[in-house]
Amino acid sequence: MTLRFGYGTNGFANHRLTDALAVIADLGYAGVALTPDHQHLDPYAPDLPGRVAAVAGRLDQLGLGVVVETGARYLLDPWQKHAPTLLAEDPAMRLDFLARAIGIGADLGAEAVSCWAGVPPAGLDRRVAWDRLAAGCAKVLAIAERAGVPIGFEPEPGMLVQTIADWYRLHEALGAPPAFGLTLDIGHCRCVEPVPVPECVATGAQHLVNVQIDDMRQGVHEHLEFGAGEVDFPPVLRALADAGYRGLVAVELPRHSHAAPTVAARSLAFLRAAEEAAATAATGTTAGGR
Repeated sequence: MTLRFGYGTNGFANHRLTDALAVIADLGYAGVALTPDHQHLDPYAPDLPGRVAAVAGRLDQLGLGVVVETGARYLLDPWQKHAPTLLAEDPAMRLDFLARAIGIGADLGAEAVSCWAGVPPAGLDRRVAWDRLAAGCAKVLAIAERAGVPIGFEPEPGMLVQTIADWYRLHEALGAPPAFGLTLDIGHCRCVEPVPVPECVATGAQHLVNVQIDDMRQGVHEHLEFGAGEVDFPPVLRALADAGYRGLVAVELPRHSHAAPTVAARSLAFLRAAEEAAATAATGTTAGGR
């Protein structure tokens, strides 16, 4: 069992992007979850094509796979986190950003571009919210299909789409398009889903295009280092392997930039140990079955 572990650049917010990529590669990660933001490949700064080409070359040189994440907090609005979303009355800025992210993803050879719904504005009828989301996702999907980049839509606690069941509702509303995949955050599964995390993996397995991994506690949306929460990781990694998932499994610790190299090093050590434990348990089960 060999999974491809990556690390998110949102956990290296105090590093230059080139330095972050080098550290992530030197530690032994197979890839990177890259969040375009004001300090990392700003999609609104001059000479975007030239800067993207330079990053693509560096990723190739370092042997890193890449997914593009779109969770920059204040890139579009300096006053409101993540605003505007696809649920806004005027989602034009969000649609433009997602189009830029898809273009970046295509030029980087990204395995997926990940996005999410957003929190419904206060007082907005939920039927209207779902209509806005479906309309926005249809536009995003059309852009992604032309660019040849899969979309990984992420259920996020507190947002309109916060569970895997919500994702399936949206997927069906869009006509179940193959290019509309699932981004699954392992910590989120522990936080909001009613079943054990390995069952969440199995439920979404056929649509998985991107996996984020972190620890979390039930009912508390706080990204924790491995071992600080309630997730039992060997069965989760076993479930990913059994599902045949071949994409990146990227560490998602956006509030740990103050100690990024140290946190990234011990995160990879933890994941490798958990992967070994999962493989050992599977071997023991097979042997016992004989």
